[in-house]
Amino acid sequence: MDNDRERGQMKKTGIKIGVIGGGYWGKNLIRVFNEIGTLSAICDINNNLVEAYKNDYSGVDIVSSYETLIKNPEIDALVIATPASTHYKIAKFAMENGKDVFCEKPLALTTRHGEELVKIASDNKLILMVGHILHYHPAVEKLKQAVNQGELGNIEYIYSNRLNIGRIRHEENILWSFAPHDISLMLSIAKSLPSEVYSYGGIFLPHKVEDVTLTFFSFPENIKGHIFVSWLNPFKEQKFVVIGNKKMAVFDDMEKEKKLVFYQHKIKWNNNEIPTIEKAEAEVVDVEKEEPLKREANHFIECVSKRKKPYTDGEEALNVLKVLQQTEKCLRRKR
Repeated sequence: MDNDRERGQMKKTGIKIGVIGGGYWGKNLIRVFNEIGTLSAICDINNNLVEAYKNDYSGVDIVSSYETLIKNPEIDALVIATPASTHYKIAKFAMENGKDVFCEKPLALTTRHGEELVKIASDNKLILMVGHILHYHPAVEKLKQAVNQGELGNIEYIYSNRLNIGRIRHEENILWSFAPHDISLMLSIAKSLPSEVYSYGGIFLPHKVEDVTLTFFSFPENIKGHIFVSWLNPFKEQKFVVIGNKKMAVFDDMEKEKKLVFYQHKIKWNNNEIPTIEKAEAEVVDVEKEEPLKREANHFIECVSKRKKPYTDGEEALNVLKVLQQTEKCLRRKR
């Protein structure tokens, strides 16, 4: 769908969006909601950003107080892209004032706060959506379709590497910062919460939170998996791999053209003793070149305007929080 059509379709809804947090990731959300014609207000406490946005987005209200923005009766829904430690407070205030909410991951930093936000949304019939953006990636949609249609066979192992040099945080560790996307997708493919979780981490910088973690999962149906995250890696890597007994799938978001590849390798046992591997050619899957963030933003607008349940709603985000807290308990025992 081209930008003009997207903009026209969204303008017909009359939905007015306010974005709270215009920094590292917030600037991208501001851009896409502006491109689809729903951006009405921006809030940030950084005066330099406020002045820059006044120049870049004429006709859009720019404020420095999120309370002022939330209480604006012209605003229908809020997008929260502030530090994770503020998500609960701002989302709660927004929903208590009758606003639908899109919150960047993680929804909160405790399951108790997550449960409270989900209850507020449910009690007040409000939309609560969380930015688990991988679900809106065209390649991931193709991957999940292949899994659901049995093309990969029985799922046996799932793993993810999300590595980079930076962006280093201090308010949450690498697991809470990098892993929610991968946990969300892993739960979707395994179709269950894990029955067992083991996590190992390392603290190497002075901020006293884990910089590297490796977490292992066991799911029902004998599905295993792991997630490796680090912000102390010499290069950037974002791979999500699903191993089935018929095919293997690799989603590599760093690839420009070959984002999703299937492999139909086979292992044969000669005389039931010696394994022989028969390698197959890589099967590159055609994937639409659509921006995941814009698809995610359009989904939120559709949910707000049609009162639909978001695919990545508060309940889905709460399951991610439950897994994160399980891993956090493991890390604390080993500190």
